[in-house]
Amino acid sequence: MKGGLRVLGLDPGLRRTGWGIIEQHGNRLVHIANGTLLSNSSLSLAERLVQLRIALEEVLADYRPQVAAVEETLANRNPASTLKLGMARGVALLVPASAGLPVSQYLPMIVKKSVVGTGHAGKDQVQMMVGHLLPGCEAASSDAADALAVAICHAHHTSSLTSWIQAGRAQ
Repeated sequence: MKGGLRVLGLDPGLRRTGWGIIEQHGNRLVHIANGTLLSNSSLSLAERLVQLRIALEEVLADYRPQVAAVEETLANRNPASTLKLGMARGVALLVPASAGLPVSQYLPMIVKKSVVGTGHAGKDQVQMMVGHLLPGCEAASSDAADALAVAICHAHHTSSLTSWIQAGRAQ
């Protein structure tokens, strides 16, 4: 199937960054690939960020997405963890942007509402709907399933925006 919009979804984390690639063909979504990028916790923070950058660059080279969508991070109780997560998120934003891809960001509540229908859905509900919306897809991890949900969210928002623009032009 050719000609679809290829979307990279990212669920950033310093230990594990989930990624998922889908293609959007009108209202139809097709699973392309997914996985989890891991960093070695015995390395320095800077070295771990480099690991994430290199691994994410490989995903971009292998699958050639046209756009990227990254889940926004809400602050958690541990300030040090929040800062490290923010740095990993910076890599998730920087790498696709450096490759020339438009990068969108979505709050977790928006991702859940887009995929499940409610912004307060649990992880299990999100994973079930990802499987339903992408038949035959087996997520490599819960992080990869979350990344696929981010990609689906972006595809839904892109479709809604396109429909809205086309409706405006028709009037």
